[in-house]
Formats: sequence, C-alpha cells, structure tokens
Amino acid sequence: MSGLSTEESAAFPNGPGKVSATEECVGPMRLTQEPIQVLLVFAKEDSQSDAFWWACDRAGFRCNIARTPESAVECFLDKHHELIVIDGRHSRYFEPEAVCRLIRATKPSENTVILAVVPQKPPDQEEPSVLPLLCAGFSRRFVENSSVSACYNELIQIEHGEVRCQFKLRACNSVFTALEHCQEAVEITSEDHIIQYVNPAFERMMGYHKGELIGKELTELPKSDKNRADLLDTINTCIKKGKEWQGIYYARKKSGDSMQQHVKITPVVGQGGKIRHFVAIKRPHIDNNNQVHKFNKEERCSGEHTQSECHPLRHRDRRKDSIDARSLSSRSSDAPSLQNRRYSSVARIHSMTIEAPITKVINIINAAQESSPVTVAEALDRVLEILRTTELYSPQLASKEDDPHTNDLVGGLMNDGLRRLSGNQYVFCKNMSQSQLAIPVTLNDVPPSIAEMLNDEECWEFNILELEAATLKRPLTYLGLKIFTSFGVCEFLNCSEATLRSWLQLMESSYHSSNSYHNSTHAADVLHATAYFLRKERVKGSLDQLDEVASLLAATVHDVDHPGRTNSFLCNAGSELAILYNDTAVLESHHAALAFQLTVRDSKSNIFKNIDRNQFRTLRQAIIDMVLATEMTRHFEHVSKFVNSINKPMAAIEETSTTSVNSDSDSQANIRNSPENRLLIKRMLIKCADVANPCRPLELCIEWAGRISEEYFAQTDEEKRQGLPVVMPVFDRNTCSVPKSQISFIDYFITDMFDAWDAFASLPGLMEHLSDNYKYWKSLDDMKCKSLRPPPPS
Repeated sequence: MSGLSTEESAAFPNGPGKVSATEECVGPMRLTQEPIQVLLVFAKEDSQSDAFWWACDRAGFRCNIARTPESAVECFLDKHHELIVIDGRHSRYFEPEAVCRLIRATKPSENTVILAVVPQKPPDQEEPSVLPLLCAGFSRRFVENSSVSACYNELIQIEHGEVRCQFKLRACNSVFTALEHCQEAVEITSEDHIIQYVNPAFERMMGYHKGELIGKELTELPKSDKNRADLLDTINTCIKKGKEWQGIYYARKKSGDSMQQHVKITPVVGQGGKIRHFVAIKRPHIDNNNQVHKFNKEERCSGEHTQSECHPLRHRDRRKDSIDARSLSSRSSDAPSLQNRRYSSVARIHSMTIEAPITKVINIINAAQESSPVTVAEALDRVLEILRTTELYSPQLASKEDDPHTNDLVGGLMNDGLRRLSGNQYVFCKNMSQSQLAIPVTLNDVPPSIAEMLNDEECWEFNILELEAATLKRPLTYLGLKIFTSFGVCEFLNCSEATLRSWLQLMESSYHSSNSYHNSTHAADVLHATAYFLRKERVKGSLDQLDEVASLLAATVHDVDHPGRTNSFLCNAGSELAILYNDTAVLESHHAALAFQLTVRDSKSNIFKNIDRNQFRTLRQAIIDMVLATEMTRHFEHVSKFVNSINKPMAAIEETSTTSVNSDSDSQANIRNSPENRLLIKRMLIKCADVANPCRPLELCIEWAGRISEEYFAQTDEEKRQGLPVVMPVFDRNTCSVPKSQISFIDYFITDMFDAWDAFASLPGLMEHLSDNYKYWKSLDDMKCKSLRPPPPS
C-alpha cells in the first residue's frame, strides 16, 4: 500500500496495565500528556514494521504508518508525534537521512525523538559510526530485531528517557513565555552568581540589554552605595543555606541612578540536592509610609527571626463592656499556676458575651427550674435537651466599635460573599503539584536530622517552620508518619505503613505550595495542634479511638487544594466551586469531598480499603463534620454550643461539689461522653487547632501573621484587578496595620474560644503565649507601627 493509510493508524484501546496518559512535573508545574503518538515510516510492511506496530499496541501508544517521505511529513505536521521510527535498512525506497532532514526542517520536530532502524552487520564487519545518523537529525538507532518484546523494550526506554526529557523541554517554553510577559523583573543566576537569564521587564527596569548581562558575574555590575555595608553578606549567607531572602535593596541602573527595589531571592535545588540556580524577582519599592517600611523588612531570611522588645500591656477584650475581676487578675499575672489559670478560664466562661437568643432562653429555663415543682423541672429538662441538640445557636452579634479591622475580618470570614451577579469568572483550577523529593517509606527511613526534630513533636513549642525548611516544604508527610504511628492509625485502619505514606504524600501534593498561608505547612501545623490536644487528659478521656483517628485525618485534609482565597471571594467571582456548592461553605465542602475522591481513586493510597462499611461511614461522617466545622460563618454557634452544653454544666458540678469526688467525676464524664457532646468536643478541637497561631510562641505567631496577611493582600490585589467587591478593604498591602488586624482577630474570635477550650482541656502554656502575643501586637499598635516588627532603633 502506498502513502499513508489513515485507517492503519492505531489508537489502541488500553488493555490491562496499559497507560492511558502520563503525567510529568517540571518543578511545581503539573503536565498531563495523552498517550504517546508514534509514526512508523516503512515503505513496505514486513516483520520489523509489524513488531513495532504490536509493541505500540502493548505499550498503549497511538500508532500511524507512512509509506513515503511526503506522507510521513504530512502526517507528522497533522499529529505532532512524540516518536518517529524510520526504516533505514533499504535505501532503494527512500534515503532515511533525507526523510529525517525533511522532518527536522519543520518547527514541531524540535521536541520529537527520531529513531533509525539499521540493518544487522555480520560479526566480522566493523561497527559503523552513528555520527552520520546524528548529523542527519536522528536521536538514536535501533539494530533490526523483529521480536515484539525487543521493540517494546526499546519504546519503553525511549518513553522514559528521551521522550519525557523532550516533553519537559517543550513545556519549559510555556514557562519562559510567561517570564517574557511577566510584569515583575526576573533574574536567574547560576550557583556561582553568573547571570543566566533576565526577562524584558528586568531590561526595562535596569536599562540594560540582556546581551550586556548574560554570562557576567553579579560582582562585575556596579553597586549602589545606599545599601547597608553588610547587606550583601547577609543575603549571601541566607541564600547559601537554601533559604529564601526577601527585603528592600538599592540597585544601580545602567544610567548610574540608584533604585529602591523589593527583592525576593529563591535558591533552586537541582541535581544532587545542591543549589544550582538563584531566582531573583524584583519590583520597584514604593514607600507610602516611611514608618511602615523602616522596620526590619530590609532584611528577612525565611526561617530566621530576631527577638523584638515589646512593652507589657494589659489584655482587654474590646467586645466586652466589663471584664470579670478574676479573669483580669489572671491575665495580668506573669506566671500563673496551672490551677489558677484553669479556674480563671472557668470564671471567664460565666462572663462570656456570646449571647445568642437561644442562650438567653436556656438561662431563663435554668432559673425557672430552681423554683419549679419536680414535674415541671423534669419537663424543662426535656426542653433543654431538645434545645441543646438543635441548630439554634447562631448568635446576634452586639454592636462593635467603629473599627474597620474588626468589621472587615468579621465580614470577610463570616459571610459567603456579597451574592451579587458579576461578569467576572474566577475559575478555580486545582494545582496537584508533586514534589520531586524522596519520601521515606517508613519512619526508619527518615533522615537523622529530621528524625531528631520530630522527637520534639509532642511539645507545643515544636517549630513547624524549621521542619518545613528541613523537608523542603514537605512537612506534612514526615510529621504525619510520626504522629499517625504514635496514635496507632495504621493498626486501627488495618492498612500498611506504605499505604499511609502514599496517602500522606498524595494529600500533601494536593496543597498549593504557592499559597503563603494555606499550604501543607499550615496543614502540618494544624495536625500538630490536633495531636497535642488529643493527648490532653480530659480530651483523651472523652473520645474513643475512632474519634482520635477521625480528628487526625480531618486535620490533615481540612484545607486540601485551598486556592489561597476566601469563600466570599469565590462567591463574588462566580467560581465553579461556588456554583457547585450553592455559595454555602464552598471551600470546606470542597476540601472534604476532594479528600475522599483522591483517597478512594487509587488502591495504593486508599487507607480505608480494609475497614468495614459501617466503620467507614462513621469515620467518614466524623471527618466531614470536623472539616465543615472550620468554616467561620458558624464560629459563634459552635463556641456557644460548647460553652452551654459542656463548659457551664461541668463548671456547675465543680462549684456545687459537696459530696464525693468520684460521683462528681462520674457526672462530668457523663456530660463529656454523650454522643452529642463528643461531637461538640471534636468540632471545638479542630477549630482551635485551625486558628492556634496566636497561641504559638511569639516568633511562630509573627511568621504566621505575616503569611496570612500576605494571602489577604494578594486577594485584595486580585479583587481590584478583576473589578470584584473588595471583601476586606483594610487588607491593602500599602496601608494595612498588621498589629491592628491581629488584635481584632484575637479579640473577636480567639479569646472566648480559647478561654472555653482552656477551661475544658487545661492549656496554661497556650494561654500564656496568647497573652504575651497580644501584648506584643498592642505595643506595636501603640507605637503606630503597622508592620510585623518594630522599626530598628535610629
């Protein structure tokens, strides 16, 4: 048959074990490739062409056959095959080198692998050189062999070698296209600081042409004399450790003028785990408020912080007109005893101002019971039972001070958007970026330095950011392996440690590392807090193992695939997710649903595959309930239920205790262990774990505050670009006061919730950190400082 037989094209259906599509990663970029397309260029059908045909069938590749050079070029320009096999055994039909040159003359062929089939030579003949083939444009050669297995092996080796490399190179074109059109100046240097690439934005900003820069060492370029003398040494020390540096730097333009820039320098780790490149992103620094930018923002190396002095300040809840005297004295104490701290938290429970209408009703009924006949009191008990297990706890918020930070936080976190129609579409795309890091098979394979860090994971002061740096932003898998092992999760689920590892790796890869806050490090931080709370005596005595496993799994997945934007943003933008979930708990519903979709999709990472149906349904429901509890629109409802159904009844038992300790203990246990109240405990546990940053040691608290602020700044930037309603106008990167935002968040959301949780779980260390951190933010606010740290002394 002459020419191309289109019906000889094989788009073979995939049999068992055949790959229908391949996925590759270039850095954080996920690249999906359909089945590889192969073009066979054989003038005549013979055993060799048949062998390659059936080898393609076995490998799941799509195959076309061309009989002439012209039809080969025509077919290639239509299909853009990844691999071309040219018969070079019989030059009487066509010259294989000429066919190869014809194809190489086309633009699409630059990323195509071309294989020459050459004839076998007698043993007494010298092996011919491959140089003529390489010069003609062939990638490699194949000595004729009509065995299907031999052809299959050759195809598979090419797929895993040259084809995948070419595929990555082809994808890099899109990355460089993005760089060429990027508005920020980008400079890439080698490990020896030799300039490898600058984009047009860099050329425009600095006044150089790239030809004047590429190949030069950074030390050869003129420097501005406005930088601090030791700034360059500080930057080099930071980035050589593999840490990101960002701050303010004066650069000297070609014209000789000095230009103040905001610079972020990121080390890129390559082959052998060594730093191979440095990527610097630069933009002009606009200083709208000198007081804002004169703090130590000039120099910030990720993972390193300096202690800042802060002035003691009394912590006062701005939502309350009065504060319980015992509460105030407890807060102002520098070193309260565990017992005093706990009793002061119990005292504050009674003075809380989270007064939903249903709370008032319950208080009235409680008062009426005291003077009612037994039959009436019993009836009222039944009324209370109904009220405490029905969704009637949403509070009516009291009027707030005229504070834009508080108003914006409440409005942004507790509303599902402005519900207005918008022509803008925020299409939410999932970013399942896979890291290239080797992941330990078991705990025994964890590197010693990381294993040593994990020895401290039971301590509240455990530094998750150090683990983030040591694991190259993969802390969730390592910490998860340690915590899940200590809680016997594999034994409970009847799954292997390898399955658990695959699941943790899958979940971590489904977080967006590009998010400054909602990434896998936040998930690991919430998992750590969850484990810490589960180990507290009263919590441990209230929950069974299924509750513990559900809590750990919920913490791990609670923000999976988070886009770095709030629910309000997605609703206002008319995103696909907001439409799917009817503008209600959009992200939380997505996190829970996606977690189960990913888990059951592949047996190797399905941690639920060996448990029975009833247990799975119970576990699944518990995980979904906890993930949905992290949604802030029902924040006060969950806290109010916890206070009125658990805190206050238990406090009443303690305060009226005149009989034996055992009977009181039994009464409290009955309150804690009811199915309804165990549900409330789990909700409260994950809510506190999710927003525990203000209760962490000061340096961790500061770093997390910076990360969440940056994420909100980025959202405000995007809302303005897209013409969407600005959900939190106060989070404008040019005007925002970070201390004020932290003070508002602590006053409005954190204080009452952690008072209630402390009264139950006894957490004196956390409450001490909360008090200290509040004083720190208040001291910055009193200084009119809007940044994370005070300005350096003048």
